[in-house]
Amino acid sequence: MLAGCISNLSESGVVLASKSPRRFEILRQIGLKFSVRSSKFAEDLNHSSFDSPKKYVQETARRKAVDVWEDIMKDKKAHLPGLLIAADTIVIHKNVVLEKPHDSSHAFKMLKTLSGDSHEVVTAVVLLTPGQEGASSAYESRIFYETTQVTFADLTDDIIKSYVDTKEPMVPRKLYNIDVDTKEPMDKAGGYGIQGIGGSFVSGITGCYYNVMGFPLHRFCAELLKWSPSVLKGKTNESRKKS
Repeated sequence: MLAGCISNLSESGVVLASKSPRRFEILRQIGLKFSVRSSKFAEDLNHSSFDSPKKYVQETARRKAVDVWEDIMKDKKAHLPGLLIAADTIVIHKNVVLEKPHDSSHAFKMLKTLSGDSHEVVTAVVLLTPGQEGASSAYESRIFYETTQVTFADLTDDIIKSYVDTKEPMVPRKLYNIDVDTKEPMDKAGGYGIQGIGGSFVSGITGCYYNVMGFPLHRFCAELLKWSPSVLKGKTNESRKKS
């Protein structure tokens, strides 16, 4: 969808506000050039203070985006990006939010819960671009989320235990300066990676596969085309200075 715009978009200065190697790979595979600047936001919002899990994940993604944007504004050596991309992914099972497991025991409990049942994977994405000259805000924003339904086969305890001890197979150690020397379930919402060995647990999927990996590629492209054609044409406000 962005085939004719990737070069201009890359030249506008794109920042991925995430250290996720899956999001890195998804954006890299469409030829997009970007830098990575991870958020320092603690991701400690209280689920119960939100009306729904989907509002919670959108706010978490928004906080990540704003944190990185403000960090760039404070950095005298950094250039103002033409587009900043942030995202957050959660798993919802019976209206309970499952995020990244705290440890191996927690990962086991998550996968035991998901075994033989369906769950939702929700990824919220936030896009920020520089605000217009004289505008009240330093940036313009777009936020959306995508939902994919995933069904797991029945998993035995032995299968789960073996998986919990499995090292990340998809990304070499410290590739792209991202430390992924970890067990596969540990840095993923719901405790599994569909792009890795965890994909063998999945008996069915309805919706976007990339969304389960952590970034809804088609929806991102569609939203960008609809929301900010000026960025796709490379027409960022280059004269705008950071205040």
